[in-house]
Amino acid sequence: MPVVRLTRRQLLAAGLAGGAVLAIGAYGGYRLLRRRKQRRRPAPPREQPFAPSAFVAIDAQGAVTLWLPRPEVGQGIATTLPMLIVEELGADPARVKVVQAPADEAYGSQMTAVSASVRGSFNDMLAAGAAAREMLVGAAAAALDRPAAEFRVHLGEVIHGPSGRRLAFADLVPAAAKRRVPDEPALKPRSEWQYVGKAMPRLDLPAKIDGSARFGIDVRVPGMLFAMVVRPPATGGKVRRFDAADSLAVPGVRNVVAIASGVAVVADHTHAAMLGRRALKVDWEPGPNAGWNASAIDAHLERSLGRAGVVARRDGNGAKGLQGPGKIVRAEYRLPYLAHATMEPMNCTADVRPGQCVVWAPSQSPTTVRSVVAQRLGIPVASVTVNIPLLGGAFGRRVNNDYVFEAVDISRAIGRPVQVLWTREDDIRHDWFRPCSAHRLEARLDGDGLPVALAHRIAAPSILSGDPAFKDPVDPTAVEGAKEIPYRVPDLQVEYSRAEVPMQVGFWRSVGHSYNAFVVESFLDEIAAAGGQDPVLLRRRLLAPASRHLAVLDAVVAKAGPAPAGGGRGRGVAVHASYGSYVAMIADVRVEDRARVKVERVVCAADCGLAVNPDGAAAQLEGGIVFGLTAALYGRVDFEAGAASASNFDDYPLLRFDETPAIEVVHVNGAPSALGGVGEIGVPPIAPAVCNAIFRAAGVRPRTLPLSRGFGESA
Repeated sequence: MPVVRLTRRQLLAAGLAGGAVLAIGAYGGYRLLRRRKQRRRPAPPREQPFAPSAFVAIDAQGAVTLWLPRPEVGQGIATTLPMLIVEELGADPARVKVVQAPADEAYGSQMTAVSASVRGSFNDMLAAGAAAREMLVGAAAAALDRPAAEFRVHLGEVIHGPSGRRLAFADLVPAAAKRRVPDEPALKPRSEWQYVGKAMPRLDLPAKIDGSARFGIDVRVPGMLFAMVVRPPATGGKVRRFDAADSLAVPGVRNVVAIASGVAVVADHTHAAMLGRRALKVDWEPGPNAGWNASAIDAHLERSLGRAGVVARRDGNGAKGLQGPGKIVRAEYRLPYLAHATMEPMNCTADVRPGQCVVWAPSQSPTTVRSVVAQRLGIPVASVTVNIPLLGGAFGRRVNNDYVFEAVDISRAIGRPVQVLWTREDDIRHDWFRPCSAHRLEARLDGDGLPVALAHRIAAPSILSGDPAFKDPVDPTAVEGAKEIPYRVPDLQVEYSRAEVPMQVGFWRSVGHSYNAFVVESFLDEIAAAGGQDPVLLRRRLLAPASRHLAVLDAVVAKAGPAPAGGGRGRGVAVHASYGSYVAMIADVRVEDRARVKVERVVCAADCGLAVNPDGAAAQLEGGIVFGLTAALYGRVDFEAGAASASNFDDYPLLRFDETPAIEVVHVNGAPSALGGVGEIGVPPIAPAVCNAIFRAAGVRPRTLPLSRGFGESA
């Protein structure tokens, strides 16, 4: 394999490789951030004498420190990204310390989202390690007066091949630090990789197991107070008036202050803040959305579905192709609002002083936090420090910054550092929900039962419509996964009808793919049944030969073996691509009655290109399957008088251990030079695979979720 060369400009570049990133702006307005022009950025000041980039430094004793540029939210990048630097640097993994970097433009894009943590930092990490290695080798070559080509680096030593002489990193740091950072560090050929592509244990697990890991909720600052906020029940509600007397009478309560999102009770400890909030008397102005309830939302979706949308994709004759001869298949699907329900509720700690601010924000977008906090306080960005603790789950929820603004506003009001903590009820009731959606599909089949025309209309609220800079009539997040349907249908049309419902919506793990994969893959099974086709064989006939979709389909079928038979059992299949990766999934289920289904086994074949840490990738796929299965079985948030009806795990349940199926994951290396995401790709195919299995087992077709509400033919 030829040596890959990267320029110093690329080494220090910011930006997410391969596309735009969605980030939350001030007051919750979404902004579409295009990739900025790459430019050099100096490394932040370091204590270590040798710091050739923002990502790596070596001290006088030869110990290596690696700075993790993106937040660790449980996806394993605290292991995967250091693997890349260690691979190129040749460091001893036992002498490497990984430190979470603060928000700083020197690290480029620091967002953890759209399954892009590894994809976006891959080249930066390799190049950072390669540059440091090249400088150490140069120092060794100068010291021994031998050509650099005669040296190699292994486990923290630079070794001269012909003589066998070894120079430790510590011996070379002073001289290496004086050398120029190379413009084009040469990367190792992949044939020499020792770590990348091999299973590695998670570096962050010991601390998480023994309790020494520090999440946002664990932050403690001298002089810190604790706050809880009471927020309007209805979306868009406001405080009319409040009486703080009973709250202030609670021992430990220090302040009660009005902020933009509600009223904050500030106390010496969290329990006092909880009691003070419970005692607070608030008179709410319901606001303009108090008339919205589940039936009103359903009716609005139905009206939106009946209205012609904006075409997102049209192949051939589009929807006009439905007018020819042949059998017509029709179906409508409905999907609900969903909450994120991260294990660690929203929280943030802020210390606002005159002209400066320090924030401890468990956020997926720390650089955005830095800029919007500076804007909110009217101070320079350089005067805002954003520290990034561990995040106890995110799933897209922590792209929003509402909880950060609360901490900043309260600290500014009281002149003390403060930690805002949300309860589980706060977290679910005031979430940025996965949008609800309604879908109408029609297909025309030829005499062989193959679809020759297909039309798919999507009605859903827009995640991006609140951003004044967003002008596109089609929200790309609403049609993703439907617009890119891989099946070869001559006449195809996908359109989007925006449903303007005022409930706040946001990015939920796999975003639009989460509902469009369910609809597309379920409807394809309906086509197979109507045309007398085997669902696997139909997919094989409609997918392009030698495609990555087809490769994962063949792999999952081979891995799954014979389908279960009898006893109310059935098998379903689904294929979907998202975030640069391809997944096929088979689910074996047992239907107990019209409202109970037991998912017994899930087999998943995934092609994410190069899996830097295959064990980590498999864990992400397993987690995505459990997350998506939870939603398929139980997930639903309704609204009454403009307020979310769900509040905790009693009415928004999670999948239990005894309900979790056996999960098998197989990696398909269909494009070893490609880099696909893994954090979200396990979510989209699980619901259609399960529902297609239910049809095989019981002859009923689920078209609404969650399944715990019952399933049958009607949409």
